[in-house]
Amino acid sequence: MQVILKKEVQNIGEAGDVVNVKDGYARNYLIPKNYAEIATEGALKNREQNLARLQAKQEKLHREALAKAEQIEKLGSIELSAKAGESGKLFGTITTKKLCEELKERAGIEVDRKAVSLNAPINRIGEFTMLIKLTSKVKSELKVIVTASEVVKESVEEVEETEA
Repeated sequence: MQVILKKEVQNIGEAGDVVNVKDGYARNYLIPKNYAEIATEGALKNREQNLARLQAKQEKLHREALAKAEQIEKLGSIELSAKAGESGKLFGTITTKKLCEELKERAGIEVDRKAVSLNAPINRIGEFTMLIKLTSKVKSELKVIVTASEVVKESVEEVEETEA
């Protein structure tokens, strides 16, 4: 099925693109979420008229993403501290939501948590790389340094079985 994208869809295309997708994907996902519309003759004519406006909007989004990427690059790294055991393993993990909150708090940069991907789960002390996909063309990397705020002594409790 041929559709016209209204918004950028990852791995499919950008707003204004005419793409072929499977019927079920278009009917059950793209159209109900208002990401696309069916490419009828009228819609294609309307797209041609609105193409300049769409391109200007995409250019504005691209410039904003480049500015955010520059701010992220200036930041260099984020240092977080979390409760950890003697072996360096954290109690819990540091999530992408937590990382986005830290970015907003420290640099005033708002990033959607779905745009953040990690090369490994953050569940130990150390350095990690966070990839932020601001748009399909603009990506930025940020180093995350995790330190222990409190080291908790890990103890192995031995349970003695008694027979009655």
